[in-house]
Amino acid sequence: MAYSETIDRILDAAELLFAEKGFSETSLRMITGKAKVNLAAVNYHFGSKNALIQAVFSRFLSPLSTLMEQGIKERDWHLEKNGAPEIEDILRLYTQSLLKIPTRNENGVSIFMRLLGLAYTQSQGHLRKYLEQEYTHTFRLFLKLVRDCTPELSKSERFWRIQFTVGSMAFTMSSIQPLTEILENRPGAKADPEIVVNYLLPFLVAGLKAKPLDPNIAEF
Repeated sequence: MAYSETIDRILDAAELLFAEKGFSETSLRMITGKAKVNLAAVNYHFGSKNALIQAVFSRFLSPLSTLMEQGIKERDWHLEKNGAPEIEDILRLYTQSLLKIPTRNENGVSIFMRLLGLAYTQSQGHLRKYLEQEYTHTFRLFLKLVRDCTPELSKSERFWRIQFTVGSMAFTMSSIQPLTEILENRPGAKADPEIVVNYLLPFLVAGLKAKPLDPNIAEF
């Protein structure tokens, strides 16, 4: 088996199993069984389960980061003379970049968003540290743009609204197939991520741009 094919098969199996069962519940032997490779191949190419988890995320986040930074540069949002973009423009760039990520699975975006949700809910300190080290520049660019668009929000309220935005997006995009089947009332109904994103964006924008919470209420 070719070097690159072995790596791809391991990553294909790992991302599916991690998304389906979670990080702790997925063993390396489960991954090797699904990928049809031996344990030595995983150890040789990745060295550890933690490194494999990180590689799975990089497979999605590296192209997403590149697409986001290219989009920001093309729009000259980094130049103060052009002013801050609208929050809808920022979220649309993010979602469009998300849908453009090259994946080997037709449900790749849903898998990635499920993994992203797991990264928040399951204790993976090594992963958070890795993501901070590797993708801080892109994260900071995105957060700065959101901050410039929402000067009326306190740091705490902006933080929580961003988490609500990410959470809503992660749940919706990771569940897009079953939700589409519920809507259409038939199994196997084909989901269209672009249409769902168009429904989702106004909801997210409204949440981020909602009137700030009354400080007196926020104390409780």
